Amino acid sequence: MTTTPSAGVRPGALPDVETLHGRRATDRVNRLVMGDLLERLTWSVPDKTAIIGRPGAYGSDRFAKMTYREADEAANQVAHALQAAGLERSARVALLCDNSVEAVITMFGIAKAGLVCVPLNPLFHHSVTAQLLRKVDASYAIVDAELWASAAPAFDEVGLRPSVTIAVGGSTVEGTIEFSDWLAGHATSAPEVDLPLHGDDIWMMLFTSGTTSAPKACMFSHTYCYLAALGFKGTVTRGLRYEEELRLSTHVPVIYHCGHNASIFPAFLAGGTSILGRRFDPLTVAQAVTEERATALWGGAPRFLEAAVAVAEQHPEVDLGSLTVGLFAWTAMTPEVADRLRRAAGPQLDLVEAFGQTEAISCYRFWLGQHPEKVVSSAGTVNHVGVPTPLLAAALLDPDGNPVREVGMPGEAAYRSPIVTAGYFRDPEATAWAFRGDWFHSGDSCQYEPDGSQTMVDRYKDIIKSGGENVASIRVESVAAAHPGVERAAAVGMQDDRWGEKVTIFVVRSPGSQVTAEELMAWCRERLAGFESPKEVQFVDSFPETVGGKILKYRLRQQAGPNS
Repeated sequence: MTTTPSAGVRPGALPDVETLHGRRATDRVNRLVMGDLLERLTWSVPDKTAIIGRPGAYGSDRFAKMTYREADEAANQVAHALQAAGLERSARVALLCDNSVEAVITMFGIAKAGLVCVPLNPLFHHSVTAQLLRKVDASYAIVDAELWASAAPAFDEVGLRPSVTIAVGGSTVEGTIEFSDWLAGHATSAPEVDLPLHGDDIWMMLFTSGTTSAPKACMFSHTYCYLAALGFKGTVTRGLRYEEELRLSTHVPVIYHCGHNASIFPAFLAGGTSILGRRFDPLTVAQAVTEERATALWGGAPRFLEAAVAVAEQHPEVDLGSLTVGLFAWTAMTPEVADRLRRAAGPQLDLVEAFGQTEAISCYRFWLGQHPEKVVSSAGTVNHVGVPTPLLAAALLDPDGNPVREVGMPGEAAYRSPIVTAGYFRDPEATAWAFRGDWFHSGDSCQYEPDGSQTMVDRYKDIIKSGGENVASIRVESVAAAHPGVERAAAVGMQDDRWGEKVTIFVVRSPGSQVTAEELMAWCRERLAGFESPKEVQFVDSFPETVGGKILKYRLRQQAGPNS
């Protein structure tokens, strides 16, 4: 009797039953590759809804709601279309996209084709975007119609023209093909890939601002994203009787942020449904939960969840009672907001803060309901982050790399986990520094509490987190200091109800200069992205400094006062 090899299995290639180390699982039978995720679900729940695009989060009706079979077939078409374009293995595909079902499907198609997905933050200034395109040497680009105009100068500068337009918020970019037309005629079957795919292969790069004006490209393997999503699946299915009941909703940006590992992929690993909104708006978030009966909500910052619950309080038709989990990050939630959310959704709602970063999204978890006394006593002024997940070893280290174990003594959080970036693409110096001493150094400062959990103290890298975006203080300072009326500038993040942290610059004027705060903010707005631009300017005569001339930014924050 003869048998026919299944698709993707090389004829005559039998499993190695002799070698016990140095093995690589590269056959579809047992490999760990993101491109296989949707396909595996077609064998169990092919007709279940995999993803729902809320209004504005899809370009054509085909992508408004997709079953697992439909989503996998579309991803296969993406892979075939990319192969037809002649892209070689591990070629970088740039995505200038905000949330859309098409962008999610494209990610899986890129993985299936053995290529590398490179999402670009559309909020970056075009001069930065050009640097990033050069760094990764992108050879193909897919763009959102509504985002193209502001980014076009970057693509022109590097000589890369987009090939495909996702028609959200505008018309097809000149010289490109609309996404649905691009897929038309391509096979819906799984693509063949010349070189075998492996879990350790890099399939995605995401940019992080770091502390310089040139963001670093974090390299992510299939294993990283698979395990990250698997870890978050356990978090977002809490309170459900069966995990496949998960209906996971998000409206905050997740295509060009690491949030897709927490807010989209876990839905698929549970065999549940992803509910995707275009962007955050309190009313549309509340409507999505009400109409789609979402069971978990990735809300971003606590202030976003606060805005959503305010809508629920004002609109009796809004029903948040289907929610069992509210997931947030970036800062502490006040007890007042937590109480309002539980009143609106019901006592079954569990609120949880995730603390991590793009490079290491395994994260800590802090369940508010598990520690109500901490939530009440801190009143939102202390950022309790809980304990690391079992997939994450997290040590606190002093500047010499020695473990810090004393309660209340700050140390830099350092990690070991399969959910840690493989490194910074083409940046060996930054990679060596981050991975020194056999740990990944996060740049965040934490300290132990008496019960062994941790609080987040400050940021070693002076990153300003404003409106959910990372702002490099050095970049802001360099732009401000370039003004002829400025001698020196220092940028810090000051606590703010709207922004989380507002970008604030302290300025020493040049001799004889009369530059005003308004003039300087206008100067910066012309040269920086909106989220990077200073929201406040304070003039000082001099800076507090170390002996070596380093500005003591914590002193600047202190002298500005808590209400600045």
